[in-house]
Amino acid sequence: MATSLPTTLGSLRASEFTPARLARSVKDELRENLIAKLRASAKTKAPLFPGIVGFEDTVVPQIVNAVLSKHNFILLGLRGQAKSRILRSLTTLLDPHCPYIAGSEIRDNPYAPISKFSRDLIARLGEDTPIAWLTPNDRFVEKLATPDVTVADLVGDIDPIKAARSNQDLGSELTMHYGLLPRANRGIFAINEIPDLAGKIQVALFNIMQEGDVQIKGYPVRLPLDVAIVFSANPEDYTARGKIVTPLKDRIGSEIRTHYPENVEEGITITAQEAWSTRPASKIEIPHYIRQIVEQIAFTAREDKKVDKRSGVSQRLPISTMELVVSNAERRALLHDEAVAVPRVGDIYTALPGISGKIELEYEGEMRGADTVIREIIRTSVANVFDKYFAATNTQQIEQWFNLGGTVQLNDEQPSSGSLEELKQIQGLIEKLSPLEINSKSKPEITVSAAEFLLEGMYAHKRLSRTEERSFSAAEKKSRNDQASQYAEKMREREIERDDYAKRTRRGFN
Repeated sequence: MATSLPTTLGSLRASEFTPARLARSVKDELRENLIAKLRASAKTKAPLFPGIVGFEDTVVPQIVNAVLSKHNFILLGLRGQAKSRILRSLTTLLDPHCPYIAGSEIRDNPYAPISKFSRDLIARLGEDTPIAWLTPNDRFVEKLATPDVTVADLVGDIDPIKAARSNQDLGSELTMHYGLLPRANRGIFAINEIPDLAGKIQVALFNIMQEGDVQIKGYPVRLPLDVAIVFSANPEDYTARGKIVTPLKDRIGSEIRTHYPENVEEGITITAQEAWSTRPASKIEIPHYIRQIVEQIAFTAREDKKVDKRSGVSQRLPISTMELVVSNAERRALLHDEAVAVPRVGDIYTALPGISGKIELEYEGEMRGADTVIREIIRTSVANVFDKYFAATNTQQIEQWFNLGGTVQLNDEQPSSGSLEELKQIQGLIEKLSPLEINSKSKPEITVSAAEFLLEGMYAHKRLSRTEERSFSAAEKKSRNDQASQYAEKMREREIERDDYAKRTRRGFN
């Protein structure tokens, strides 16, 4: 905070913080600063909300309209769609400094105090009344809605201990313990997952949103608060369960839907921004195809019928996965004292702990098991990215080498130089890596990573076989393998049909 800011009411009156400036409501302040930002961004092309990727043409314009309209609004979206980050970024639209009467729990406007504490203080000290300052972050109050939240938590309650110590009557305003909403006065109050808030608590928000005041414990204490209220919710809770009471929904000015990244490159940008992939003790080089595969896992999971689409697949999945992939590559480099750590496709399979907790499975997925479903998703993702680079590549020479009995094992037990010597035995393999810009001068770590990607892609397309120990060999005979998989698939479908029929029958009897 700047040292030149006024510290008393008298010096405040002589400063640029005039009564007219401080008389603006929070929503007026947000609107004016947004207008200034919009005008500046027309020249500088700077983003309105830094760090928010992929919403420039969809969500951001709707937020701008809501702020310009001075609406309270709600963000509806599945988990991991940056709802909380968007709400917190609203603080960039607040003034850098905001004065209030020092000691006031509800951050009173020095020119128009609403609490008895501040009015008495000004009456006693006059122009010498001390002034304190709020930063934009100080003016953002956030609450995660849970079923155990009470009206006292949000609005406030009588504090008998304060009454006894100050020798005040219980009905005195000076005995009140203010809740989160009064303490958010002259700021932004955000409630996350609003459907989880009990109905009677939602009712307590009515007066705040419509009339702007609160009443505490039935006593005639009316506080005309100045608060911008914003919410977030999951669409399933908001629509299907109907946990937001109708009058509250009616008082929410705008309903804005968020979404996941629309393409892989947008997802890569978000993951690169959020994942901790730059390590102080190691030099990390992440090939672009690894980033594509990690991101494709989330896109594939969102479309997989074995994954519950109502719960969504959070953008935290590729972020956590990328961090684990980098960590495994870093571990391998440290074990073999290599100068650079380069992630491989095999490292993605070691990231299963970061994936399994991020997806909810349907009944069919539960029957197959989480690990099996995740491995299928990874394999599909590898095949998808493989086709972008090697769709026109003829791999018959490599397949022939394996068909003649050749095998190669790529694991973390040997350094990249040793793995590269094994890979060089495969005729034509290194030459096939040209789509990845690999040549004889490339670092061993990068060459091995690219070669493993090629082999993993061939395995994903069933041109090769691979064990859990990452040992590659010739593909199994297709006829027997296909028959076995088709038989297993038919048996699973029959089992699912039997269970569905049993459930329908039970419902019929009920």
